[in-house]
Amino acid sequence: MATTSSTSYFERIQDFVAENKKVVVIGTAAAALAVGGVIYYASTSRGPGGDLEKGKARDKKKSSKKRKTVNDSDGPLLEEIKPKVVDEEDALSVEEIAKMSVEERTTLAGTLKTRGNTLYQNRKFQQAADMYTRAIQVATKSESVYYSNRAACYMNMTPPKYDLVVQDCDEALRADASYVKALNRRANALESLSRNQEALRDFTAATILDKFQNESAAQAVERILKKIATEKAAVILSTREPRLPSFTFVSAYFAAFRVRPLPALPENPSTGDNTLLLALQALAAADYVHAVSLVNEAMEQGISWEIGKAEALNLRGTFKFLMGDVSGAKDDLYESVKIYPSLTQSWVKIASVHMEQGEGTKAFECFEEAIKHNPQDPDIYYHRGQVLFITNEFKDAADNYTKSSELDDTFVFSHIQLAVALYKMGELARSMATFRRTMTNFPQRSEPQNYYGELLLDQQRFADAVDKFDRAVELERAKPPPMNVLPLVNKGLAIYQWKQDIAAAERCCDEALRIDPECEPAVATLAQLSLQQGKIDRAVEMFERQAELARSEPELINALTYQYASTAQLEFTRNYPEMAEQLAQIARSMAV
Repeated sequence: MATTSSTSYFERIQDFVAENKKVVVIGTAAAALAVGGVIYYASTSRGPGGDLEKGKARDKKKSSKKRKTVNDSDGPLLEEIKPKVVDEEDALSVEEIAKMSVEERTTLAGTLKTRGNTLYQNRKFQQAADMYTRAIQVATKSESVYYSNRAACYMNMTPPKYDLVVQDCDEALRADASYVKALNRRANALESLSRNQEALRDFTAATILDKFQNESAAQAVERILKKIATEKAAVILSTREPRLPSFTFVSAYFAAFRVRPLPALPENPSTGDNTLLLALQALAAADYVHAVSLVNEAMEQGISWEIGKAEALNLRGTFKFLMGDVSGAKDDLYESVKIYPSLTQSWVKIASVHMEQGEGTKAFECFEEAIKHNPQDPDIYYHRGQVLFITNEFKDAADNYTKSSELDDTFVFSHIQLAVALYKMGELARSMATFRRTMTNFPQRSEPQNYYGELLLDQQRFADAVDKFDRAVELERAKPPPMNVLPLVNKGLAIYQWKQDIAAAERCCDEALRIDPECEPAVATLAQLSLQQGKIDRAVEMFERQAELARSEPELINALTYQYASTAQLEFTRNYPEMAEQLAQIARSMAV
């Protein structure tokens, strides 16, 4: 397992989102109207609820009487009116309708609508639809409620007539673009037709127009987002060429293993043997792109000695794992230990693969197997500590980090992770003391400064945290390139939380991306900061970039969820520009 840097960073991003949720939900100014709910939709965890909202009748004063509904979970509510009731009569011809006065036509249309409502309540959906059709024919102007109610009938027929629902809701919304019930009905029909992005557009508009008070619409948004993101992720993963994650990510992974001496070549090395040595040398130089190509080339050329084969399989399997080929990684790593069972690093990496697949028991079995072969290998205990840490077994994790340091106290991450585990256990004094001792013992390493800054940030000691991040950046700049940019991103997040200085936070992230264009934490932070400012276009761009960089399916689904939520709300701003000031008022009231 790699260090918990990525995990802790994204935990802080989630905290950042939660703390600023009210602002992000609506937006911070008129220009930010579409922010309304991107984070709300993507971060809440509610299951799908009922059908449509129970609102007051359109253009009517609120009545104290309970409105009639169809006693069925899939029965949307109809609009009520109370016109003068007249006797049943046959459908009128076009000529007969033309001879009627405006007042007569309006009264008759209302009466036909009331009859339709009664038939609907009695679950006579086809007859009710016929009444609404007659009301539409008689009415002197396009009445959105007639179309919407007829759409409700089509929705409840067996089988439902979803295409007709969409057509009628189109007409209703043509007459009244802010008709929330029609938006919800059309959205449900579009979802049933698997036109999910259009459904998301409508559910999003309905939620915003209802000022985020309609739980069922908000739940529908989340449901559709999950569906869209999951389907899109499956397509992307099935067609995307394997590639390495960012330099920051790959470096963090390999830094979590102690450096081992290069294997000795046989007396008469083959071409494949020499190529393997070049691959390992490229790895030591952090030239990961060449390391990948060289180890693949070495395997194709053939490796002449057993330990070399095991090392090559270990390295190739590692790169497969980093590029998302979990199954291929597992095959290579198991083949490695089959050839050379004492290669404990392969056992440790197999444990990582099992953890990626949610197989914790098998992961711990791999650690036990590694200990059988080499109980003095400190990496085993460090990585077992990592697994225990991410499963919240902090005391056992601390014991394993301690054991790792006892076997080799020159590995900085064992000390850092011990300090973090102690912090998680609530032993603040011991944690801080461990960090200070680590910074003293490793004065030229940026990592203790960076992670100590993270703990200070968690305690809201902002000035001290920024000071540590600055020191970490200084140490990184003093090293030969490439630079680890995570301290820069952490500094940006700290400055935002401390001073709400979005511009300064963005500058930190922009600088990080200039150095490492594929740094996922920088992209994720810029996306969230863009939402804070209502810069939805840039947020969408950042979420698209985050999706491109996502290594695993969960990461990709998360990025796509934000991307499509932001896109839907950007479309809302274009369709409802007049909502800007109203939403700005909501934002101001929620930010109090």
